[in-house]
Amino acid sequence: MRAMGPSRSEGAEARLVLVTAPDEAVAERLSRALLERRLVACCNLVGGVRSLYRWEGRVEDAREVLIVAKTTRRRIAELEQAVAELHPYDVPEFVVLDPAHVAGPYLDWLRGETGPDPARA
Repeated sequence: MRAMGPSRSEGAEARLVLVTAPDEAVAERLSRALLERRLVACCNLVGGVRSLYRWEGRVEDAREVLIVAKTTRRRIAELEQAVAELHPYDVPEFVVLDPAHVAGPYLDWLRGETGPDPARA
């Protein structure tokens, strides 16, 4: 009997990356740059995020935009470097989540969009 959906090893290839930005314009600019570099297949921009955090000995309270980026495991190091290079924060959030399951067709799309640019092949 053939299993339905991706195997555990296939699902383990996908990654979700959380990055906060100070506003919508920065989040959009950063997301577009990451998409142009094919480091991510998709970015969701979630507005209205309120972040409470410690910074330089004080508790801060800020409005931010959360970027939920979809990528693959093999692009993480390059993606982290690009976020550090392009982000206005001294210490940008970069949290990688490993989903337990990703639907096969979505995973295929994710791989294709973060792979080599077919126009340059």
